[in-house]
Amino acid sequence: MFLGTFTPKLDDKGRFFLPAKFREQLSQGLVITRQQDRCLAIWPPEVFASEVATAATGPSTVQRVRDYQRMVSAGASDELPDSQGRLTVPLPLRTYAGLAKDIVVIGAYNRLEVWDAARWAEYSAAQEEAFAAMNEEAWGAG
Repeated sequence: MFLGTFTPKLDDKGRFFLPAKFREQLSQGLVITRQQDRCLAIWPPEVFASEVATAATGPSTVQRVRDYQRMVSAGASDELPDSQGRLTVPLPLRTYAGLAKDIVVIGAYNRLEVWDAARWAEYSAAQEEAFAAMNEEAWGAG
């Protein structure tokens, strides 16, 4: 499980240090891809495979399903952190998420997300009030 908020820096080669507490879990490889909200998702390969299996059950005759499948798979990249725990983010993914130097890495249960720091601050501030007021209706139980 991935939890917490971290603020590594992206270097000139597009690399950053994975949070130390997750390095072992991701040391054998990971998948990084586009996520909604103009951020990136970092998945353990087995979790990504499960997500892909779920997405693949959608009917390819439905435009929105095809669009989702294409955007996720076309942007996906198998990566291996280096011996120091650094991850190189491919340029097309850095461009998609607007990543420069200051980034935020958040735990999102089954994945990590990588955000441009300013975009995360804006998103987080906008969501805090809604989150504070959230109740069981968020999952249709109310």
